Amino acid sequence: MKLTQIFILAIMSTFNLSFSQKILDGTYSLRNVQDMSALFHFTREGHFSFEYYYGAVDRFAKGTYSVSGDTIILKSEKEAGKDFTITREEKKNSGFELVVKDQNPILIKGVRCFLSRNGKIISDFETDHNGRFKTDEIEFDRVYIQHHLYPDVVTLIKDVENTNNYFEVKLNLSLQQVSFKGIDLMIKEDHLTCHANYFLPFGNIRFEKD
Repeated sequence: MKLTQIFILAIMSTFNLSFSQKILDGTYSLRNVQDMSALFHFTREGHFSFEYYYGAVDRFAKGTYSVSGDTIILKSEKEAGKDFTITREEKKNSGFELVVKDQNPILIKGVRCFLSRNGKIISDFETDHNGRFKTDEIEFDRVYIQHHLYPDVVTLIKDVENTNNYFEVKLNLSLQQVSFKGIDLMIKEDHLTCHANYFLPFGNIRFEKD
């Protein structure tokens, strides 16, 4: 290889490394979303932390990241789909019933419950102010739940082989964390963005470097 070509490749490699380090070194804050504050902090060593504040809801995450082209892949320490623990389950006459329990009465209301059949959601309900939801629906084979204040990847509480139709669950401490499973960030010139998702369900998401 000619000396000139080696020199050019070296310059390009240095530029790409510097660009990557510049983009992923420091703090990026969410812009233009009223009453919501969120930020990522990246280190050159491949770690990230995340903070989120919206009304009375505070959330956080930390983990590692990798870069593939213009995509930032986040790997949070939180294990997705584990926000609830089943404390009791049994088979009753018919239909389906869910009971959510927690010391904070505010947190048991509005837990979303998805009934699925053959891979498709057929019903979408929420628990009442007592943390209960009951339906006469019987044609379903899976049940998923998700907290409306702390949305993340849904938790499966009933699969095809489980014949029980009464479930009591408790909230796990992981609820406050964000798994970022299925959510990648994209590098767009001078900012970071991502598609609308279960956690940030709106468009024009923009994180700018502080």
